[in-house]
Amino acid sequence: MAQKGVQLDQETFSCSICLDLLNNPVTIPCGHSYCMSCIQTHWDVEDGKNLHSCPQCRQTFTPRPVLVKNTLFADLVEQLKKTGLGAAAADHCYAGAEDVACDFCTGRKLKAVKSCLVCLASYCDNHLEHHYNMAPLKKHKLVDPSEKLQENVCSFHDEVMKMFCRTDRQCICYLCSVEEHKGHDTVSSAAERTERQTELEVSRQKIQQRIKDKQKDVKALQQEVENISRCADEAVEKNHKILTELIRLLEERRSDVERQIRSKEETEVSRVKEQERKLEQEITELRRKDSEMDKLAHTHDHNQFLLQYPSVSTLREDPDSSHVHVRPRSYFEDVTTAVSELRDKLQLSLREEWTNISKSIAQTQVLLEPEPQTRAGFLQYSRQITLDPNTAHKELSLSEENKRVTRVSRKQNYPDHPHRFSSRRQVLSRESLTGRCYWEVEWKEDVWVAVAYKDIKGKGHSDRGFGHDDKSWALDSNSNSPIFRHNSVRSCVPGPLSSRIGVYLDHTAGILSFYSVSKTMTLIHRVQTTFTQPLYAGLGLYVGSTAHFPKLH
Repeated sequence: MAQKGVQLDQETFSCSICLDLLNNPVTIPCGHSYCMSCIQTHWDVEDGKNLHSCPQCRQTFTPRPVLVKNTLFADLVEQLKKTGLGAAAADHCYAGAEDVACDFCTGRKLKAVKSCLVCLASYCDNHLEHHYNMAPLKKHKLVDPSEKLQENVCSFHDEVMKMFCRTDRQCICYLCSVEEHKGHDTVSSAAERTERQTELEVSRQKIQQRIKDKQKDVKALQQEVENISRCADEAVEKNHKILTELIRLLEERRSDVERQIRSKEETEVSRVKEQERKLEQEITELRRKDSEMDKLAHTHDHNQFLLQYPSVSTLREDPDSSHVHVRPRSYFEDVTTAVSELRDKLQLSLREEWTNISKSIAQTQVLLEPEPQTRAGFLQYSRQITLDPNTAHKELSLSEENKRVTRVSRKQNYPDHPHRFSSRRQVLSRESLTGRCYWEVEWKEDVWVAVAYKDIKGKGHSDRGFGHDDKSWALDSNSNSPIFRHNSVRSCVPGPLSSRIGVYLDHTAGILSFYSVSKTMTLIHRVQTTFTQPLYAGLGLYVGSTAHFPKLH
């Protein structure tokens, strides 16, 4: 309550012209008080009308009153200034650089709280009072403070623009409607606003519904992220177990092979050592016999020699007169060869299966974007195609920066190249195609419009026509009976075809579509498959035919 009293005193001792504390205050005959300089300036303006009025109550005075300083007010204002509250009380109401200022304040201007669309002026709380109290002003349209009020004034007639020309889609004043915009479809700005406001609300409802729908999609995608991560974790865990089991199995087989080799080693070593022992025994026996024979040979007594000779000279037959034979190559070499063959087979199998595994991972796709429905939709994926001279058959002439190809009878002077078609009048693009791509081909006198892997024509390989193997997909634009061909399988397609063919490729999704392009796009043929390599655009030409890749806009 004390604060409210201070605020009342501050307002009481403020000048309603400058809205600051009274400076050299004077009281005029009607009882209202002002700064002496403020009221003098106000009356100086009115001197020409010989009329002097109170800015607050509008009471008039004749002649111009003599102004005398109100000493009581002056003393009270000085005391109020000493409290330091005077300036602080008003500071928060003054207009700053980013505020709309009151148009009627003199000196330091206060912030405007409303703007009048009729008066085309902005008012602070004090100067807005008449719009609430005076009957003619109560009908004026008040809005939040605006710096753009003058934009509501016609630059030609200096009148407030209260009408709207639907023909020219612009705001106009009344004079415009009977002069420059005479005969146009014109309505009041309020009526147009009402109609557009209704449309705006409908649009807002649509936007709000879209926001709700997209928020649902966001939640679904967030849930999908969790599902993807969960499935990835499960896949990693399961595949880790499978591959660990495979590694364990290989480890077991490795250990088993080592055990068998060591067991065989032990057996064979034992057998060889037993043979060695027998031979050593035989050698010992033979040496003993040799010693007896040597002794007999040195006997001088002939009779003794002859008596001992029969027993000493008799040799027991050698049980194994053949020599020991060993294998001429390393032992267990056959085992190593067999294991090497197993390794090669496993490597080949792993390489092939690993390609399938990698392909399966690459083709894992949660969101499949739908195929565009309009040509404008296709054009956002447009690719500019240029032809590769290193693949062109020598009876194909390239021009227009390799974007046009024509079949000619005279062979072109192309250098030899392993990727050049030698028997088929075909050519591939320089660009590899992955992701989502769209291009168009304009043709004359029938052509093959194709896509193919780069290795359709490798070094040492014979030419295969587009569509005659599993490395290419081709549309024959034959005007009588167009066909689609892949891996030598023919499929009839609806005709006749326009002179421009559109090709749409979604490499990841495995979609390849051919369209007949005129005023509309007509689907000719669609393929759903799995592409394992980047694709290249291809063209095959009949006698007298030509084709080019136009620039798409």
